[in-house]
Amino acid sequence: MKVHERIDGRLRVFIEAQPMFFVATAPSGAGGHVNVSPKGMAGTFVVIGEHRVAYLDYHGSGAETIAHLNENGRITLMFCAFQGPPNIVRLHGRGRTVPVTSPEYAELLPLFAAPPDTHGVRSVIDVAVDRVSDSCGYAVPLMSYEGDRDLLIRAHERRTDADLAEYRRVKNGASIDGRPIFAETVPGGSTAP
Repeated sequence: MKVHERIDGRLRVFIEAQPMFFVATAPSGAGGHVNVSPKGMAGTFVVIGEHRVAYLDYHGSGAETIAHLNENGRITLMFCAFQGPPNIVRLHGRGRTVPVTSPEYAELLPLFAAPPDTHGVRSVIDVAVDRVSDSCGYAVPLMSYEGDRDLLIRAHERRTDADLAEYRRVKNGASIDGRPIFAETVPGGSTAP
């Protein structure tokens, strides 16, 4: 394993070329569940600077990453070479959630060169990277990339903005450990982003 001072040169090229990466977060303390999520879809990840990256976070069945970031900010992103020379790059840092309802969301969105339809995005995950490392990846299998799935985009096309807000309130109101996810209040005392 080698630790690097920044995301630049061949590391940046490698990271930006990967069609998939993994995100790991965990709650504070000894209790609760560690979460690892696969992420993909071309145009949903961006290297903003030598120590900063971000990705578009779409509505899904859970929102563990958001709950954990709200609690402690710890996050690791891992990129693996499934084709070509073996390599694994890990970005450790502090993440924060920028919900679609935040004015800052509109400022961050143009940083993504060519995102797919952003209608189903619930937030941008913005990561300040404090450790960059790579390792051999000799045990990572060789696999062929056939393309991105469009099922998530198609599913969100059928939902209105009000439907998505209700989805966040009902399905993304709390993590599997009961931690709050979106804490903005709306009339009537319920929570929604």
